Amino acid sequence: MAVKANQKRLYEQIQLTTAQAIPVSVDITTEHRSDRVTTRTVSVFDDLSDISSEWVGLARLVKVERFGTRAGKPYHQIAYYISTQSLNAAQFAQGIRGHWEIENRLHWVKDVVFEEDSSLVRLGNAPANLSIIRNLAIAIFRYNGYSSITTAVRMIGHNLEQIFLLIGKRASEA
Repeated sequence: MAVKANQKRLYEQIQLTTAQAIPVSVDITTEHRSDRVTTRTVSVFDDLSDISSEWVGLARLVKVERFGTRAGKPYHQIAYYISTQSLNAAQFAQGIRGHWEIENRLHWVKDVVFEEDSSLVRLGNAPANLSIIRNLAIAIFRYNGYSSITTAVRMIGHNLEQIFLLIGKRASEA
């Protein structure tokens, strides 16, 4: 579970612990993608002595430090996580990256492409129903080979006949 600055007490406890303790495991990876270079250092700690006892079952603290360049500009970020599982740094790194893949492939698309966060629909079941429709649209586009939902929406978003063909083509093959 990610720990953010709005969880002030726990966040400060984790910052202090990870600054002083020696990690039990570390995983470092570097990724080069188009205009971005990112180095991620995942450090895992099992020293929980300074963490409040209200966090029952806590087994590990995880610190993820990301630094690199985006479009030629340097950046540095630190994120903290807590876990009840006793995994090593490589295992946590894989899980965290898997989560971000979901975030980037679904939630980002819903927020940016479909502008879900700025929707004025807020009453009753309507928000949940619209979210289901957005998920269905994303699934149909991906199922039909569109890796970019933005491109798919631009190409066929206003072409009802093409949309029905996408739905019908795969349904008849099933």
